[in-house]
Amino acid sequence: MPNSSPALDEVDHHLLGLLQRDSGRTLRELGDIVALSPSAVKRRIDRYRKHGVIARQVTLLDPIHLPTVLLAVCLVTLERESSRHQQAFRKRLLDATEVQQIYDVSGDWDYVVVLACSGMPHHTEVAHRLFNEAPNVRRYTTLFVLDPVRTSGALPTRAPNT
Repeated sequence: MPNSSPALDEVDHHLLGLLQRDSGRTLRELGDIVALSPSAVKRRIDRYRKHGVIARQVTLLDPIHLPTVLLAVCLVTLERESSRHQQAFRKRLLDATEVQQIYDVSGDWDYVVVLACSGMPHHTEVAHRLFNEAPNVRRYTTLFVLDPVRTSGALPTRAPNT
């Protein structure tokens, strides 16, 4: 469970940006870029993990090189029901390995769900399981990704020009 968010200085912002672009760099390479020793870089990374700033480390695959991958963005509206039904829907999504991202959003839709499937038949099965079989889904629509122009998961650590 994350502790309180740590105060971040300029080096932290720079280091977090570097880690988001390529966490495979060595501590020495990172230290050379941010002008710290490898041990100082490690202490900062350990602090980010301790405070939950770094949630986990993963390898991102480029969907351009995986021609069988079908990416889809699903827009979902739920029936206005109890929070218990909302939690059941979220759990259904969280339990599905095909679900890459889930956003509870404002506006005409309640959720944006990003799916990664191994082709159209797989997508059809997943959509049926997640949305058609869910008792509280009022409607959904699917937008198929034709060209994954940018698939970065990098987040800003501060406002621009600060």
